[in-house]
Formats: sequence, structure tokens, C-alpha cells
Amino acid sequence: MSDFFEKVANLIEQARKYVGRTADLTMCVTYFEVGRMIVEEEQSGAERAKYGQGLIKELSNRLTERFGRGFSLSNLKNARKFFLLYIPRINETLVISQRKSQLLTDQFELEQKSQLLAGFFKVSWTHYVVLIRVKNEEERRFYEIESINQQWTVDELKRQYNSSLYERLALSRNKDEVKRLSMDGQILKKPRDMLKNPLVLEFLGLEEKNEYSETDLETAIISKLQKFLLEMGKGFLFEARQKRFTFNEKSFFVDLILYNRILQCYVIIDLKTEEIKHQDLGQIQMYVNYFDRYVKTEKENPTVGILLCKEKDDNIVELTLPENANIYASEYNLYLPDKTLLQQKLAQWVAEFEEAQELIKTVDDADIE
Repeated sequence: MSDFFEKVANLIEQARKYVGRTADLTMCVTYFEVGRMIVEEEQSGAERAKYGQGLIKELSNRLTERFGRGFSLSNLKNARKFFLLYIPRINETLVISQRKSQLLTDQFELEQKSQLLAGFFKVSWTHYVVLIRVKNEEERRFYEIESINQQWTVDELKRQYNSSLYERLALSRNKDEVKRLSMDGQILKKPRDMLKNPLVLEFLGLEEKNEYSETDLETAIISKLQKFLLEMGKGFLFEARQKRFTFNEKSFFVDLILYNRILQCYVIIDLKTEEIKHQDLGQIQMYVNYFDRYVKTEKENPTVGILLCKEKDDNIVELTLPENANIYASEYNLYLPDKTLLQQKLAQWVAEFEEAQELIKTVDDADIE
């Protein structure tokens, strides 16, 4: 009976997911179509600019009168923007001109258009309402991919955007890997891929003050463990806090032990409420060595150490650690970062990289000549 119950329950769960997915897709395609029709109506006739100012408002009044909620002035403006932002990418993919023409006609049935667009619209309309507010196309694409892959709720999408996840990940990577974020989202292939700088821990609810202890920070993290693991990134599992190990008759305590199932390795986190010193790096190096030699199995990858600190000096980190060290330092913020400043920093960072690449190309071309 138990096996039979599970089979029936699984069928119902799959059906509910299908119905929910179908409803989300239908709503997205409907608003996409409404946006298309608004744009085409605005573009017809010599007085389209003047006419367009009142078109959406009048349409909203009539649709609301007939259908009720869902067709407010702001929602219809969102539908128009949704169409304008996504039609270029859709047209690039639909290389067969016949399919393009089918998509952009009133005669083509909504059900057929839904089948055509099923590969494009994979989150809910409410997700897209958030996404169309992201001005940068590459950043918007990144958040869309992550919403799909990580099954973010709308609230989680808003939180990740407000915490500048895209900028923080981009600034934590090699400059030639930034473009990949907008194409593939966050992919974990090596330990550095799991890092973002800074980590944003505003959900801990710790008030800003001059001093608080590492125990305060650790306790706050444990109380908000689920959110902390989400902020850390993909594939993290919690194993222990204040993990004790004894070596040479001396006891040591590691603040937090995580495991990353994607990279298949232990991740040791040491918390520091001040700027890190070279002694802190030496200490976590010892922790990592112990786990590599006495804890991890042969099938698991080398242990990663992360110093989570209030402030870091990259020069101290580089000078203290050997080049092949699997240890990283990342700052944390107890409040949301200034998104504009991070965007400016990222733009400057990428511009410098592109300028350097162009200089290298010029030198190479000169050598060839």
C-alpha cells in the first residue's frame, strides 16, 4: 500500500507542477501578446505619438471593466516593456522566418504561440515584472538564468538583485570570465567560482556598532542558517559549528564546517570581526591541512578554506599564502551594498580589461607586420 500511495502522490505532484507551469507560461505569453498589440497599435497612423499617450490608459479602463484585476495601467506598461525587451532575443533564436511571421500575427493561435515560446519564458510573470526593471541586458539575463536554475521565489530574486549578486560575483572572478555569467549563470567548476565579494549578511539582523564578537556573528549565522547557505551559493550543506579536532595533544575549534556537493569538498569557514592578519591565514591553512590529511576521503577534492572577515588586505593575503593554496578571504557586509557604486566599479574594471586586451592585440598585429 505504501508503494502504491507514493506512486499516486508522485503523479499528483507532477500534475500540479505541470498545471502551475502551464498557467505561468500562458500568463507570460498573454502579456507578451498584449504588449505586442499595444506596440503595433502605437506605431500605426501618422498621429501615433499623440494617440499612444492615452492608448494604454483607455485600454486599461476597458479591460479592467470587463475582466477585473490584472490589467492596471502599470501592468499594461509592463507588458509593453516586456515585449520590447524580449522580442529581439526571441527573433535571434527563431531563425526560420516563417516562425517569426507566425509569432507576430494575430491569426496565430495563443496555444500555438505558447508552444513556440515555451523555451523562452520559464519563470512566472511576477518574476518578469522584476526582471524587466534591470536595465543591463547581461545582468538581466544572469538573474533570469539563476531564477530558473535555483528556483528562486520572487522575494529571493528581489533580495539577490538588491544585494548586487551579479556585480559581486563578477568582481570576484577573472575579467575574461565575466561574460560567461550572463550566458550560463553561476557555474561551479573550481573553488574560486563559489566566492563572491563581499558576502551580504543583512538578513542576520545585526545592528551596526563599533564592536561585536565572533561568537555573536556565529550565533546569528546559525539562527539564519538557511539564508546564510543561500547567500554562500550553490551546493552548500551544513555539517558542524565549533568543530573540535585534536592534534599533538592540543585542541582546536573550527567556526563553521560546510560541504559543497557540487565540488565534492569540505569548506572551512573562519570568522573574523576585524581586518585579517597573516596569523589568521596561517591558522586556517593549518585547519585545511588537517582536513586534507585526516578527514577527507580519496574520492573527495581538496578542502577549501574561507576567511570571512570585516576587512581584508589583498596584498597580505597574496604574500602570506602559497600560490597553490586553496584558501580565500572574503569580506562581509551587514547591510545591502550601494548597487550604483558596485556597478561603476564593475564597469571601470571591465573597461580596463578591454583596454588592456586591445593594447595586446595592437602589439601582436604590429609584430606580424
